[in-house]
Formats: sequence, C-alpha cells, structure tokens
Amino acid sequence: MGELDEIYHQYSEGVFKYLMCLCHNAELSEELTQETFYQAVKSIDRYNGECKMSVWLCQIAKHSYYKHLEKSKKQRQPTEIFQEQIVHTSPEAELIHAEDKMALYRMIHLLEEPYKEVLLLRLLGGLSFKEIGDIQRKNENWARVTFYRAKMKLRERGTSGNEQ
Repeated sequence: MGELDEIYHQYSEGVFKYLMCLCHNAELSEELTQETFYQAVKSIDRYNGECKMSVWLCQIAKHSYYKHLEKSKKQRQPTEIFQEQIVHTSPEAELIHAEDKMALYRMIHLLEEPYKEVLLLRLLGGLSFKEIGDIQRKNENWARVTFYRAKMKLRERGTSGNEQ
C-alpha cells in the first residue's frame, strides 16, 4: 500500500493539472483525479512499463474525463444549457477582455482533434512537447508540428473572421 501512496503523491499534481487543461474546473479536476487513481489501482496489473507512469495515468485521466462528458451530456436539463448562455455584465475593460478570451476559446473549441488538445495542453497546461507527444503516443516532433499547425488554423480563422 505504501508504494501506491508514493505513486499518488508523486503524480497526483500532474494528473490534476492535466485535467484542469481539459475541463477548466478545479472541483471536477479533483474528482476526476481521484477517479483516475481509483481506476489505476484497479488496473495496475495491466501497466507494463511501456510508457512512463505519468503518461499512463494521464491516459486514464483523459478516459475518465471523456466518460464524465458522456454521462453529463445524458443528464443535462434544457434549463442548465440556457443558464450557461446568460452573460454577466462587468466593467467595460473586463468585458472586452472576457469577450476576446471567449472568442479565442470558441475558436480553439472548434478545432478538430488533436489540434485542440495539443493547444490546450501546451498553453494552459504548460506541458512540454515531449510530454504532449508521450500523452498522445507520438513523438516530440509530432507535438511541435501539431502545435504549429493548430496556431496556423487559429490565425486563419482569426483573420478571415470565420468561426464556422
């Protein structure tokens, strides 16, 4: 049991940060971090050391997040969707900043995978290209090229004003 505690203490912060990049919600990230380690303990016998422990845990975290999304889509009520669309007013400068930020997030959200995930992992998660490549089961160069292409796609959409 001590070995499992050690693994948790060594990797839980990284898993939490990875989940924050995916969902942008601290409470949900904490809950999914716990779920990730629960699933890891259940399937530890399948970990073969082929990849880093951190990569294996982030893969479990990503699957936990996707399961959560599927489950929450099925449970959402129409009123919840409407409430998310309500805009809160604020001082003019903050509003402009928030609108710019939202426009950027909307454009990122519209990107297809893997561009969206690579951008979020790099920009919000602060992960290295090597770490991103490991998570995606690709190499570092693939992560660099994908990140560059994602930025180019955002620039194209930004200059054309087309948010498809």
